[in-house]
Amino acid sequence: MEIKPIKTKLDYKDALHRLEAIFSAKPGTEEGDELEILGILIEKYEEIHFPFDLPDPIEAIIFRMDQMNLNQRDLTKIIGSKSRASEIMNRKRALSIRQIRTLQKTLNIPADVLLKEY
Repeated sequence: MEIKPIKTKLDYKDALHRLEAIFSAKPGTEEGDELEILGILIEKYEEIHFPFDLPDPIEAIIFRMDQMNLNQRDLTKIIGSKSRASEIMNRKRALSIRQIRTLQKTLNIPADVLLKEY
């Protein structure tokens, strides 16, 4: 078991191949420990080299509504008014704190996603 820091793209690629090879290692074994440590190193490398931004709030709402088989009429019930829901979905009006709280509870979208400017 040779674990080394992931500093280059080649190191990252090698680490991914090794992770794949030992993916089913049992916890508490030498390979299980290697799997755990390698996972942490890969995660850290990806955080630094492949950062991702939070999704757009409107896209998140659309995505979640699609997952839950909801339509514009359902959103109107959640938001409170047809015109307000339309303005929000067309990016003409920002979400209010009350709407963010309601959407967070109803659609289970994290508040930090809904708070992001669009």
